[in-house]
Amino acid sequence: MDDDTQIRTKGRFDAAYDAVLARWDGVTVLETTSEFGVTRVHACGPTGAPPVVLLHGGGATSTAWSAVATALGRTHRVYAPDLIGDVGRSVPGDRRPRTPTDLMTWLDAVRAELGLPRATLIGHSYGAWLALAYTLGHPDRVDRLALLDPSDCFSGFRAGYLLRALPMLLRPNESRVRRFIEWETAGRSVDPDWLTVYALGAAGSPRPRIVLPKRPSRTALGELQVPTLVALAQDSRAIDIDRVAAAARGTLPGVRIEVLPDSSHHSLPGHEPGELTTILADFLS
Repeated sequence: MDDDTQIRTKGRFDAAYDAVLARWDGVTVLETTSEFGVTRVHACGPTGAPPVVLLHGGGATSTAWSAVATALGRTHRVYAPDLIGDVGRSVPGDRRPRTPTDLMTWLDAVRAELGLPRATLIGHSYGAWLALAYTLGHPDRVDRLALLDPSDCFSGFRAGYLLRALPMLLRPNESRVRRFIEWETAGRSVDPDWLTVYALGAAGSPRPRIVLPKRPSRTALGELQVPTLVALAQDSRAIDIDRVAAAARGTLPGVRIEVLPDSSHHSLPGHEPGELTTILADFLS
């Protein structure tokens, strides 16, 4: 990508990113600093209310949570960081996270800088793996845990999903990313500004280096005592929801399983936020 194209792409990315934030009721921009760099955090909701931290999927940025954050922000103090080292407005330092342990250290530093002794964690896809891994390592710092269409928590991605994603991963460009999302969501409504953020972020330069997740052991899952919700997209093409539900029931004590109708992996968490936020609000109460 030449310099002029890169500048135009960044301009379009920033405009779409800001357009999503403009619809995020009462959003406040915060920054936290750690050994890994400066993390951009978007917050909303009454200060002093029970805290909730939202962790987005790979490349989705915190803008993916706009509708959910606005709804939960009526009763909770909501924090949504751009994952460090991923697409978004967090700025990595000289030391980038390279291992799952590094990511846990980063997330713990964000929690501490926000002044949160404990919080509820809600993660989608890759963010669900991050939320679960952090909770397994720091159960005393997590009140509740919600995993939305989780990847690499109980099983991996479907082979067909990975095969379909391969051209986009090997030679990413905006049109390939958009076609991939259109295929996975099967024509469901997706916020056009968020889709621009996702497509341009995935096709941008330089490409982020995502830390590869490590699936938790059955023993570790079986020892988890934090109340946990697993919410699955009925028509997810990314994961086998029956397999994930069975694995979650077989390993997590007292897990709550919900299936979100007329939804897909990449239409979450923005698609039909009313259904999702109703389930989340009930779980958080």
